[in-house]
Amino acid sequence: MLTRAGLAVARLARVSPWTNVYGLARTLMALGTLGTLLFSHSTSLFRPAQGMPDFPNCSGIAQVSVFCVVPSDQLEIARFLSVGLLLLVVIGWRPRFTALGHWWVTVSLMASATIPDGGDQISAVVTLLLLPVALMDGRRWHWGPPADVSGRPVLSFFAWTTFFVIRLQVAGLYFQASVAKLSHAEWADGTGLWYWLTDPFFGMPSWIKPLLTPILVNPIGVTLMTWGPLVIEFAIALGMIARRPVRPYLLAAGVAFHISIGVLMGLGSFMFAMLACLVLHLRPVDVPFRLPSRLRVLARLDRVRATWPVLTRRTDATSGAASAVPDEVTAVPAPQEASVAPQEVVVGAASPEAITAPDPEDEAGRTSPVPAVPAPAHAGPAPEGRP
Repeated sequence: MLTRAGLAVARLARVSPWTNVYGLARTLMALGTLGTLLFSHSTSLFRPAQGMPDFPNCSGIAQVSVFCVVPSDQLEIARFLSVGLLLLVVIGWRPRFTALGHWWVTVSLMASATIPDGGDQISAVVTLLLLPVALMDGRRWHWGPPADVSGRPVLSFFAWTTFFVIRLQVAGLYFQASVAKLSHAEWADGTGLWYWLTDPFFGMPSWIKPLLTPILVNPIGVTLMTWGPLVIEFAIALGMIARRPVRPYLLAAGVAFHISIGVLMGLGSFMFAMLACLVLHLRPVDVPFRLPSRLRVLARLDRVRATWPVLTRRTDATSGAASAVPDEVTAVPAPQEASVAPQEVVVGAASPEAITAPDPEDEAGRTSPVPAVPAPAHAGPAPEGRP
């Protein structure tokens, strides 16, 4: 049994975990935090509240927050710097260089903001768990082709272990979300969503009220709308043990569910954070997404760069001149052209003999006589350096 387990681990370590699947999750996670920081002024994010007289909050882990290492009158500078870093994460540039900053900005917003939401807390946890995976990703873009894992099976297996821990965390999150609601009478009797969607703060927008109000006032309609999310959340939790053919259906249901939450309740950052969790939980990391044409350009550039010869500058010991010399050519070699061995031709010979050379159209390599062209009668002596 241990031998089979070892073989399974070895096979898993030979599969690259660094694909655009986890890259898409990073982009979605960063979009949620980016939207909060981009469209919210620092005076809205950090303000006094009951039990929090000082703002931004700089106690505990928030002492190292990006919003606490700058003076309180320069919070806008910290906000714009954070936006710039998150933009790099969104486009997928250099995961190894942006991973630590991504986590720092995410946990800073969660710890220092006056009223963080659940999406900020989830993003802080998942970006922390993704940190070792991203730090080992040496690709230029996280949209690129899967990274080569030859020569580093231990790091590959460690990354796969990290993804398993993330999936376990997400499964527990959905299980708790579905079961815990049943302890409240409103969710148990099937009327909980009526209170949420009619709430003046979290309620549905006015443009969709004519469509949803008749459903909410109907006993069967409101029961289905209330218990439906509980069933979806519980099914997503079971995605931890679901077979791969089942996971796309769970992923589609979860995406539709969280997009509806974002539209009906205005929880945009929470929506993006949970979409990222769904990708990591239900999309096999070793099955990359088929990218749109514009993103394929980035992937193609990354692939060309990976196979391009590495040029190093070497100094000639005799002349001291520096020249670019290929150190190791790993690209696909150019096709070899058929070369003709030089034959000695006597210019002006009275009766030239036929010279045999490979026929370029003959793939079998057969030879055919090629008659030499006699020199003109007035040909003079051969040029210097020729026979």
